[in-house]
Amino acid sequence: MPDETISPLIPRSTNPYSRILTPTHISDPSSHSDHPIMDDSRGRRKGRGANLLLTASYVFDWAILVIAAVVGYVLGNITPNKRPFSLEDRDISFPFTVHETVPTWLLVMCSTVAPIVIVAIISLIFVPGSTVPRGTPKSLVWKRKLWELHAGWLGLALSLVAAWFITNGMKNLFGKPRPDLISRCQPDLANLSKYIVGGIANSSSNGQLVSGDICKNPDKYILDDGFRSYPSGHSSSSAAGLIYLSLFIASKFAITLPFLAPSGYADASAFTAFPSRIRPRGVRGGGSSESYELPTRNTTTVGNEHLSAPLDPALQKRVAQHTQTVAAVRRQAAAPPLYLLVICVLPFFAAIFIASSRWFDFRHHGFDILFGFFIGTITAFFSFRYYHLPISQGAGWAWGPRSHDKAFWAGVGSFSYATEHVRGQYHRVDEEEGLADGYGRGTGLQTDDGAAAAAAVGRKPMQEEEDTAYAGAGRS
Repeated sequence: MPDETISPLIPRSTNPYSRILTPTHISDPSSHSDHPIMDDSRGRRKGRGANLLLTASYVFDWAILVIAAVVGYVLGNITPNKRPFSLEDRDISFPFTVHETVPTWLLVMCSTVAPIVIVAIISLIFVPGSTVPRGTPKSLVWKRKLWELHAGWLGLALSLVAAWFITNGMKNLFGKPRPDLISRCQPDLANLSKYIVGGIANSSSNGQLVSGDICKNPDKYILDDGFRSYPSGHSSSSAAGLIYLSLFIASKFAITLPFLAPSGYADASAFTAFPSRIRPRGVRGGGSSESYELPTRNTTTVGNEHLSAPLDPALQKRVAQHTQTVAAVRRQAAAPPLYLLVICVLPFFAAIFIASSRWFDFRHHGFDILFGFFIGTITAFFSFRYYHLPISQGAGWAWGPRSHDKAFWAGVGSFSYATEHVRGQYHRVDEEEGLADGYGRGTGLQTDDGAAAAAAVGRKPMQEEEDTAYAGAGRS
């Protein structure tokens, strides 16, 4: 027998198809104010607090990157371990190059400053592109631009800082001699026997190993830097910044190898700038299949008919269906223009040149250059995918922000930082949310329970509220 004490809390609906609500679907009416204005102001204060919390989480992300960069700088300036070497080793007997092909200041300009500027130009000019529906407010478009800019810069910073931190830590840990170490060393040949650390101590080295203490160069920086060959910092930094830039350009300009969309691939409208503003022609709130390139592949069974006759209508129908399917497949993708491909790979080629210059400047051995480039490549790919959708599937967009209640922590049982903590629904905390419901109540998904609960407290279902808001925005 139901508890009569809670029956006054359950609204009686006159709709015979409405779902009976339990107290778990709606809240206690006593918690709601009789004044809508007070409820609205309370909700706005809550929304502002949630937005501040989310903003603080991204500020904290930037703070972590700054701290890691400072730690990397400290690691790069400590005295390195000095691996013993032979004074007769030809691999470390190259001359010291005074004027480098790519000095440090030019490396910073190419791998850091240039990507920052280019990412900003692309994000502010080419985003969100031509898929913005008519009537979309300019404020909404600029919020998307700024978010793409923020995600682009955050990924770039993560790539550069990670490569910087790893490379500087490894340099001084291994203490590998550079190819020009002998030119930097100024060895104390008069007391050679005191520095021999391998083999039998003789008056001549005979290829024996000596310690780094034999070097008497008064310039401590030049001498210590002679033991920082592995891995190459120029290679890792150039790859981290410029390969990331190539990935960013490829993403925003849709430069990818042509591919066939997998089965069950999302409708193309889902990849537009503002999918919720798209209205299929002739259908309200629903989807319609208007693609002429992707017809159904279900063929009609012919049974036991003989299809050997060339003029057999059934055979002709089969051939026509096959031809249509093949034509549809080949029209699913096409190669991008070559000039876009050239623009995309230019940063990558610049990174290769910078890394190569360390070889003919006698600053690094071949393996040092390759491993440094490998570090930068890994950090670039990881950082790009950390903040952006896959190039071949994401239509050039960055991932959206985290949900408010997962700004700093998600915990066990949560598969996405974009979902609400309790209900597991995708929480739309991007620029569309403010237009949808004012102060952050939108979830992006509306369930039957949610629609019934909204009706119980006198609110329209989510989709209707969103439609109303968009209609109003379009007239403004």
